[in-house]
Amino acid sequence: MKHQNMERLRNGIIKENPTFVLMLGMCPTLAVTTSLLNGLGMGISTAVVLVCSNVIISALRRIISDTIRIPAYIVIITTMVTAVQLLLQAYFPLINEALGIYIPLIAVNCIILGRAEAFASKNGVVASAFDGLGMGIGFALALTCIGAVRELLGAGSILGYTLIPDGYHISIFVLAPGAFFVLAVLTALQNKLKAPSATNGESGRCDGCSSCKEV
Repeated sequence: MKHQNMERLRNGIIKENPTFVLMLGMCPTLAVTTSLLNGLGMGISTAVVLVCSNVIISALRRIISDTIRIPAYIVIITTMVTAVQLLLQAYFPLINEALGIYIPLIAVNCIILGRAEAFASKNGVVASAFDGLGMGIGFALALTCIGAVRELLGAGSILGYTLIPDGYHISIFVLAPGAFFVLAVLTALQNKLKAPSATNGESGRCDGCSSCKEV
């Protein structure tokens, strides 16, 4: 059991990384990663919603009828998103202001509903928690990496510390096209290293697919 839980973590971070491997959740990935802090904030917020919604849905999987499961999942997910947004407003107002409308939009992130339907609704609470944690960490790492590269090249700084003097940074990287450039380069590096990705023929198929059939 412990080995399976660790495998779920590793799958979410590496083999099934939602951004670099499965190419899911592209809207927040491309929109909010103008800085390392923004990417980290969105990643952690999404991870918290993923873990909490997976746990609740798994715990209620025998109670929720198949005919209403999708509306029920959406209600649970939106409740978790609302709680996260209120916490950000109370304790991290700067991050909440920077992320803006993209915090409520976590509710329609296909990663969260996809894990609820594909895994949490068919597996136990502990396994679902590790699945959500792995996917959440993988998503947070991806957004943080993209945000750090864009901030460094576009603004010449990281977390407010200037690393590249004025006149040498490329402002396009903090604009919308910069997100596509950075994502493309990081995916190309994956292909070069022969790591699983959506563009090298290894689409990150889950090794634990057989376990998804377990109730």
